Amino acid sequence: MKVRATRKLPGSAWAELDQVEITPADVPGPDVEILVVVNEPVDLTLYPSLRLIANYSVGYDRIDVPAATARGVAVSNTPGVLDAATADLAMALMLAARRGLVAGDRIVREGGWAGLRDGREVSGATLGIVGLGRIGSAVARRAAGFDMRILPVRRSEGDLEAVLRDCDIVTLHVPLMAETRGLISRERLALLKDGATLVNTARGGVVDEEALVAELVSGRITAGLDVFAHEPHVPHELFDLPNVVLTPHIASDTIETRAAMTRVVVDNVLAFSRGEPLPNPV
Repeated sequence: MKVRATRKLPGSAWAELDQVEITPADVPGPDVEILVVVNEPVDLTLYPSLRLIANYSVGYDRIDVPAATARGVAVSNTPGVLDAATADLAMALMLAARRGLVAGDRIVREGGWAGLRDGREVSGATLGIVGLGRIGSAVARRAAGFDMRILPVRRSEGDLEAVLRDCDIVTLHVPLMAETRGLISRERLALLKDGATLVNTARGGVVDEEALVAELVSGRITAGLDVFAHEPHVPHELFDLPNVVLTPHIASDTIETRAAMTRVVVDNVLAFSRGEPLPNPV
């Protein structure tokens, strides 16, 4: 089977695939049967022979899965192997946002030594986890070590709104789909108590970004954000704010996790090539 990838993936497992063509996804591939992408849109009309999209990401919101299914194209992803790295970053963003680590670092680098007076505790805080799947559960385990009171969000809207009102910190761990787009709306952001912290390592589109920017500019809340609605664009209003910590979608970006994700992609490609069931079908 002819395999194309939009980029070479890290880790030793990549060498197990023979003669992989590295080409952007928007270049026609009439004889390509397996396409490896990094949660990128795929124009299926460019790939009439395509049989598998192997996605190097747990999220697949930029891949039209129903269209692929209608054309008989399978889709796989990489769940499970990035839970720890993402949970670690969520905790790091909580700590950084609550304790003013970025502002403190900037003070020292600029030759100052003024203490910060508005840090807030993480230990003992009430943590709302929106999405208690694998990653959310990993966050909960870490939060227990900080003696945090954990409030998972159930499925009802009333439960979500009650958690938003009650929590010191809210962390988001839901996939981006029709029912979660804009889930944290302007009205729901307004429910957060003064001084609360919002952490997002899920997808930017889960939050009403314009409303979040307005809340952060007002200084009423703090945030740790790894994802944004229109990546790589980040709202310029956030750049100079001391109450928000910004990272460039690096939740799974560790050497160990990236190699493990490649292992999963390769396993799916090899299984498909052998006519075996996909280990990780979407």
